[in-house]
Amino acid sequence: MPNLKDLKNRINSVKSTRKITKAMQMVAAAKLRRAQDAAEAARPYAEKMAEVLNGLAATVKGSPTAPKMLTGTGSEETHLLVVMTAERGLCGGFNSSIVKVARYRAEKLMKDGKTVKILTVGKKGREQLRRDLGAHLVGHVDLGDVKRVSYENAADIAKQIFEMFEAEEFDVATIFYNRFESVISQIPTPRQIIPAEVPEEAPAETLYDYEPSEEAILADLLPRAVTTQIFTALLENAASEQGARMSAMDNATRNAGDMIDRLTIEYNRSRQAAITKELIEIISGAEAL
Repeated sequence: MPNLKDLKNRINSVKSTRKITKAMQMVAAAKLRRAQDAAEAARPYAEKMAEVLNGLAATVKGSPTAPKMLTGTGSEETHLLVVMTAERGLCGGFNSSIVKVARYRAEKLMKDGKTVKILTVGKKGREQLRRDLGAHLVGHVDLGDVKRVSYENAADIAKQIFEMFEAEEFDVATIFYNRFESVISQIPTPRQIIPAEVPEEAPAETLYDYEPSEEAILADLLPRAVTTQIFTALLENAASEQGARMSAMDNATRNAGDMIDRLTIEYNRSRQAAITKELIEIISGAEAL
């Protein structure tokens, strides 16, 4: 049984930890509101962009002059997986859930004889994937110094992906991120960005006449659409990370409180046992006289 001094030190240590986790919970709650507002504000723009893109792409998908980012390279042998995670930990299963989905996709593709390349965004995903898929890592984007993600960050990531696509380093690109639903619910989501996914059914009628041609507009619109998808994923990830951290720190604070209660009970029992032992020794000594 630990002595009273050890128990006292341990109680003080857990109390200090509880102060830290409580502070982190409050910081995450403050950041969550801004991140959630940004993610929700970007959704209508991304949805409208996808709607316009689908309407254009459905009419030119079979055209020989359709942009390469729409039609693809004609092959699906090489896949680029863009895994977006956080730069920091202490956010529950946020990072692990994304990596788990990406790892499953990579293993399935390799089992089917495909070539897999992985581009990581965020340190935590790279650390986990390096253990068993290190040979497939082809690049990394460090956002450790970024306090708040912006469209420029997404444009830099998109530029790197476009350069790889133009160099014919991959045929299909898919991003992996967490879609924010609530503080306790973040959904790991894969989304193919190259070639662009277009609904099979064509629109019933053409609502607009485009100038210049649909192909020319798509050639300019597709890179913007991919960048928008990446930006939306970054915003969703930012909100999901703060929500997961807030929930994890709340659980940690509660667990610390429970541990303090248990240790305090053990401390009081040990103290009472020590007092009782001293009394018995005093009484026994008095009786011996």
